[in-house]
Amino acid sequence: MVDDSILATTPSYGRLGAVLRFLKRWPVFSTLILLLVLVAGTTAQWIAPHSERTGDILDRHQQPGLVGGNPGFLMGTDHLGRDILSRVIYGSRVSLVVAGIVIVLAATSGTLAGLASGYFGGWIDEVMMRLVDGIIAMPLIVVVLVLAVVLGPSFGLLIGVLAVGSWPTFARVVRGEALVLKELDYVALAKVAGVSTPRILLRHLLPGVLNSVVVVATASVSGVILSEAGLSFLGVGVPPPTPSWGGMVADGRAYLVSAWWVAVFPGSAIGLTTLAFVFMGDWLRDRFDPRLRQLD
Repeated sequence: MVDDSILATTPSYGRLGAVLRFLKRWPVFSTLILLLVLVAGTTAQWIAPHSERTGDILDRHQQPGLVGGNPGFLMGTDHLGRDILSRVIYGSRVSLVVAGIVIVLAATSGTLAGLASGYFGGWIDEVMMRLVDGIIAMPLIVVVLVLAVVLGPSFGLLIGVLAVGSWPTFARVVRGEALVLKELDYVALAKVAGVSTPRILLRHLLPGVLNSVVVVATASVSGVILSEAGLSFLGVGVPPPTPSWGGMVADGRAYLVSAWWVAVFPGSAIGLTTLAFVFMGDWLRDRFDPRLRQLD
């Protein structure tokens, strides 16, 4: 038997330990997945092998080349002969655009509302928090379904509803941070010096909450992507023929036995992307919050 201490000191085990420590310290896999999605979304028109909207009905339900099927369609084709790989690539663009716009709108409005609520307190805080509670209690899917029936599904409706449903999370987190920051000495000194309220909010309180905003934004992307996919699955998300991952899963639900790849590949894209954003959000939280920062 070889002593464990000897194995631990050998070069191969030392390199393995260094690799494991590196993987533990940095979100390598999450970064790789997110970079892949970002590259696919920004270069879709150049890297997609086929059209994402049209196909030949004669190529209907071609088996994926990845599992020994038609090599011209690595992820197979759907019931209309459209290439699944091309649609997954273009679907990443839709998910990134929707998530990006929604997070920017929600983070901006939620941060400003949270700063005002935490700094001023009183009736402003009471009204703002009751509004937040009301939006959180609102059944988002039911609201979208009703609006889609009245106004018709559209990209703008999807963005607006998801932004309204996302900003309360930012408002609550920022309000909690602002309640602590406004009691600090440098804020009191700014008041004594006659600094205007907008300047105090933007120059003294805002920098103190930015770390929390970044963490919440990163973690919220996964929820936005899942919400967009769920609404597209129900037919009230991104209108066809624009490909979206949720809509592709809906297209493939009737063919899970005969053509599983139609739903499995876009569903896998949803799962991997949301998990990557969740893990990235956890890592950012550990890095930015000294109370949760892990020892290396």
